[in-house]
Amino acid sequence: MAATDWSAKQYLKFEAERTRPSRDLLAQIPLNSPRNIVDLGCGPGNSTAVLLSQYPNACVAGMDSSPDMIQKARETLPRVEFTVDDLSTYTPQEPVDLFFSNAVFQWLPRGQRLKTIKRLMQLQPSGGVFAFQVPDNLAEPSHVSMQETAADGAWSEVQSAVRDSFQSPQEIYDELKPLCADVNIWHTYYNHSLENHEAVVEWVKGTGLRPFIDPLSPADRDAFLKAYLGRIQKAYPKSVDGRVLLRYPRLFVVATRN
Repeated sequence: MAATDWSAKQYLKFEAERTRPSRDLLAQIPLNSPRNIVDLGCGPGNSTAVLLSQYPNACVAGMDSSPDMIQKARETLPRVEFTVDDLSTYTPQEPVDLFFSNAVFQWLPRGQRLKTIKRLMQLQPSGGVFAFQVPDNLAEPSHVSMQETAADGAWSEVQSAVRDSFQSPQEIYDELKPLCADVNIWHTYYNHSLENHEAVVEWVKGTGLRPFIDPLSPADRDAFLKAYLGRIQKAYPKSVDGRVLLRYPRLFVVATRN
């Protein structure tokens, strides 16, 4: 993940849209009454709240690498234990029936992702579930435009900050199946209706655009965002009501321990 802190305020500008995948992931989890649940990369606690609503009698905890996100989560859900931790080294103190992760593992280096998931799964009891979803949008205009903007400007140093593509469903299945009784994998394509092109920029400023703009000076950041907006305006047509549809594919995995 990026070395600088994340902004809970920026992330929550689109709270409803960012929380919906949590509900869609939760709907496919084959557990009725898990005792211990950990929300990996819980962010500001929006996904944790979904878990609490579904499993009110469970012991639910959350962890994230961002102090700002954890501060917001603690303010929102003061009765939940939230900790600042590094996902690649995080180890729970007790067996976990459900590991849940909403849009976090894409930020780990490619070689660490499935290794981290398998390490945590091996700590789970038989029948435990590891459920996660990640954006699968690097080929979308929103993200292709980031790379094109970076290549055309005086900010080439940000090119190395682009996240790696996620493993394919086949790679995920082959890595996890030896540990699992079942591995359920699917894609969903959301089409978010946003107010205008500027809203598309605001959306990705909270996540995917950060590695590109965080290293820049304020002047270069403003210039980058202006150039990026111009590409977004060309890539996404306006709808009949003047709004803009942002297509957003996501990859979902629900793995059940054998």
